Amino acid sequence: MGKSSIAKLGSTGSIGTQALDVIRKHPDLFEVNLLVANNSADLLIEQAREFEPSAVVICNADKYEEVSAGLKDTMVKVFTRMESVCSLVAADDVDIVLAAMVGFSGLRPTLAAIEAGKAIALANKETLVAAGGIVMEKARRKGVPILPVDSEHSAIFQCLQGAGPNRLKKIHLTASGGPFRSWEQERIASAKASDALRHPNWSMGSKITIDSATMMNKGLEVIEAKWLFNVAPDDIHVVVHPQSVIHSMVEFEDGAVLAQLGCPDMRQPILYALAYPMRPELDNKKLDFAGLGSLTFEEPDMGRFPCLGLAFEAISSGGNLPCIANAANEEAVAAYLKDKIAFYDIPRVISACMEKAQFLNHPSLEDIYETNAEVRALAASLIDTWSF
Repeated sequence: MGKSSIAKLGSTGSIGTQALDVIRKHPDLFEVNLLVANNSADLLIEQAREFEPSAVVICNADKYEEVSAGLKDTMVKVFTRMESVCSLVAADDVDIVLAAMVGFSGLRPTLAAIEAGKAIALANKETLVAAGGIVMEKARRKGVPILPVDSEHSAIFQCLQGAGPNRLKKIHLTASGGPFRSWEQERIASAKASDALRHPNWSMGSKITIDSATMMNKGLEVIEAKWLFNVAPDDIHVVVHPQSVIHSMVEFEDGAVLAQLGCPDMRQPILYALAYPMRPELDNKKLDFAGLGSLTFEEPDMGRFPCLGLAFEAISSGGNLPCIANAANEEAVAAYLKDKIAFYDIPRVISACMEKAQFLNHPSLEDIYETNAEVRALAASLIDTWSF
């Protein structure tokens, strides 16, 4: 088996750095062809010097000169802006595109990679949340595999590998419950971003960590699971599992339930997606079953965490409503991280945008881009004027 050439979109984020750690430990299996970052020029330069890709892209054009100067004594070509990303992912010497850019920004390059026939290791759930039907149909037509990197969707995918012709009956999507799982609603209401960023189990980027605290992250994962596994929203059950040992479960018609277990470490699903169907060695912590103690489960409290219910509402209605919910959430989370709004203002912004924005039952790709832009402006206006 030869080396797989990886284009890494979002190389300086949490998933990006962990993916590079996986690649670093398996130089016999992987090589890096392209690294893409948005703002982190220093880290991108450091990564490029270590992995020696053919090219790097710093999407923020203001950082181009800095990156170019930092790599001028190397053979690495330096580009800027999203147009360069969309062009470079289609290169003949790219085998797998690991899509881990934050938020809606991951949609365009992922579609460009699919159009070029590249395998997709998908860590950017917003791509399927905003345009799941369009993305999955294009992947089907192009014969492109989409391999999930999210720990929950990887778990479901792994459970389905031995299912043969048997269709799943229900997905049990596990959630840690986040940092506020045991907090009373009044205390949650006054929580600052610094409180929400203290996730008990996972080390993640700031946006996804806030989404975990609101449980919007689990809502986005419900939408992603609907598209990845071709199931109805009613066939997806969210269950809170604070220990984060069981990463998700699949139930079949005969009542049998298959689960994928492991210590919380994103490098395992990253490696599985990149090396599929092989399972190379990984220096992660292994489960000690005798030392686990008890594994517990509980239903999510949608009263304290209304974002989860909003996500179910969005995917049940379909059309561009998931895109509306996602765009509103991205704006609200950005404002919360700057302490501009309170914790429960996040679902208030999402709900208001879902009510006010134009609903389209069968949106085109152009409609999705327009919806995203319009809802971001609407959400920003609501946040600034407190008119909701």
